[in-house]
Amino acid sequence: MCDLVLHERQGAVAVLTLNRPEKLNALNYALVDRVMQLLDEIEDDPAARAVIITGAGHRAFSAGADIAEFSGSINDGPDAAVKAFVRRGQAMTARMEAFPKPIIAAVNGLAFGGGCEIIEAVHLAVASEQASFAKPEINIGIPPTFGGTQRLPRLAGRKRALEYLLTGDSFSVQRAYEMGLINRIVPHGRVLSEALALADRILRHSPLTAARIIAAVSRGLNASIAEGLAIESEQFARMVPTHDLSEALDAWLNRRRPAYQGR
Repeated sequence: MCDLVLHERQGAVAVLTLNRPEKLNALNYALVDRVMQLLDEIEDDPAARAVIITGAGHRAFSAGADIAEFSGSINDGPDAAVKAFVRRGQAMTARMEAFPKPIIAAVNGLAFGGGCEIIEAVHLAVASEQASFAKPEINIGIPPTFGGTQRLPRLAGRKRALEYLLTGDSFSVQRAYEMGLINRIVPHGRVLSEALALADRILRHSPLTAARIIAAVSRGLNASIAEGLAIESEQFARMVPTHDLSEALDAWLNRRRPAYQGR
């Protein structure tokens, strides 16, 4: 089970690699469970301050859910399928979306179905010029189930999202960039290094402040503007008594580099 997701550290960055290259890194139940376990460990590790998720091999980030496995749950009926398949996948993407440490997807190849839904959920994404994307669930008679019907319209707009949700057609990395699904397109051999460079730019700053920003954005995105502003104020107030805020202000005023706890 542990080999389904490789876990290594590069400085303060935890790199998770979906490791089923012979299956285009398809998301079976054990792999999803392992990702959740590792995220729990990373959250509790003060030395790990950011996460990168990528796929093993050169062809795929992830081709999506393991169809052969979840078809067995479909045969067991709606309740079993929702519990084993839908809830598991939605819990993973929700965990990523609200994770208090920045998560960056390093998209090294195709990202279809559940693989695309991971990219929709994480905070940032860097993609290879050879990457491609699709929402192909309609081809097997189901809607997306890991949050794709909700997050893609919020990222791309209703009509752009529905075009791909209703046709199942694949779309290019350039189109993914235009729709706001990824942050940048990079040469194929530099996907991981560019993701690490992006993480390093974030790690210059307070980890507590980064967590508060992520919380404000993820909680406020689906709230009214008034509710969102209240969430923003709440997150600011949580920073006021912290060492990180006093340290950042003093460093700014005295033209020095801040020294945050845990760095």
